[in-house]
Amino acid sequence: MKQWPRFLQALPKMLYPLMLLLKPLFQFLMLLWFLCIKIPAPDVFLVQNPPSIPTLVAVKWASWLRNARFIVDWHNFGYTLLALSLGRSGRFVALYRWFERRYGKMANGALCVTRAMQHELTQNWGIKAIVLYDQPPEFFRPTSLEEKHKLFCRLDQHLRQPHGVHDCISNGTIGLDSHLLSETLFTTQVGADVFSKPNRPALIVSSTSWTPDEDFSILLEAAVMYDRRVAAMLNEKDSTEKELLWKEMHDGRHYSYPRLLFVITGKGPEKEKYEEKIRRLNLKRVAFRTMWLSAEDYPLLLGSADLGVCLHTSSSGLDLPMKVVDMFGCGLPVCAVAYSCIKELVKVEQNGLLFSSSSELADELMMLFKGFPDECDSLKLLRSGALEMVSSRWDTEWEEHAKPLISEVMSRNSS
Repeated sequence: MKQWPRFLQALPKMLYPLMLLLKPLFQFLMLLWFLCIKIPAPDVFLVQNPPSIPTLVAVKWASWLRNARFIVDWHNFGYTLLALSLGRSGRFVALYRWFERRYGKMANGALCVTRAMQHELTQNWGIKAIVLYDQPPEFFRPTSLEEKHKLFCRLDQHLRQPHGVHDCISNGTIGLDSHLLSETLFTTQVGADVFSKPNRPALIVSSTSWTPDEDFSILLEAAVMYDRRVAAMLNEKDSTEKELLWKEMHDGRHYSYPRLLFVITGKGPEKEKYEEKIRRLNLKRVAFRTMWLSAEDYPLLLGSADLGVCLHTSSSGLDLPMKVVDMFGCGLPVCAVAYSCIKELVKVEQNGLLFSSSSELADELMMLFKGFPDECDSLKLLRSGALEMVSSRWDTEWEEHAKPLISEVMSRNSS
């Protein structure tokens, strides 16, 4: 489908209300053209919400014209997302909510992603919905040691390249030939055998769209706290990260707390702002890398990491972060920001932990990575719980919850 012209996205701010009217109209006509003319007539239209405008209106009209059923899959509320930029009291937000509620009630059936959302739809919207939890597809799975080594070989140069000054990861190349594919930051290959390095850094992954609803300053502050606490415990505040690495690599001493490498994936409007903040940090035991991964490498990275961090806070407080679902699919335990319904996904002390502040996240990092990599029992326990989630997949959830609803809607139509 043709997209909204890019040059119109750069209109002056005073014309923004006009764009809010013209863009949905353009999308509405484009959707009607495809739904009513370009594609064969379906039995059922299944539409994900949000976005609500113009999608719900267009699909409802198309279902009338083509004598098809209409099912809404509620992943969040569109008006709450709009309110992030316009404020809850804005006129456009109120109009958006009215459209979303009106056309949502016209559907022949409804699915939603949490029990909290199911309750909201029933009590305040007059919509009866079936809970269909998001589940990871099959390619989100634990990564084998051989796959990890190949991935780290591909990413090695990027992982060793710091933001600004050298850090505890880029300095880790001391005494190593970084051009040898048999050696990475995390693994070593000897002949046909691959081994994990005992002095490797802990790998922590967080994916983001770099938007205001994910406050990355929480993660940066927690990293600073971890760095200072570990330095204080080692009584080596005045040592440089280079000196610490030489000691770790050559004097045979095993530190209780590892170096941490945070890999932040994704694209978005606030990326450069946080990269500049990262460049100004002066950390001895923590490093950051930002990158964009291919669709093939992203699941491999999740399956290779030691911990996932999620900073998603729902605009409605009623949806769940898909990134955590993907992490669990790879057997990766998660530390996530606490909000109203997150416990429907993250089971505290079973497959992850919750935090509400940077200090709480720092406490969790200290607790989980003490004795890394061999003696961190709390982290191993959470990984076991995350691996248990792997048994639940999308096709099972679909067969048990979505398929019966569609069958019921179709039987109502035929009768």
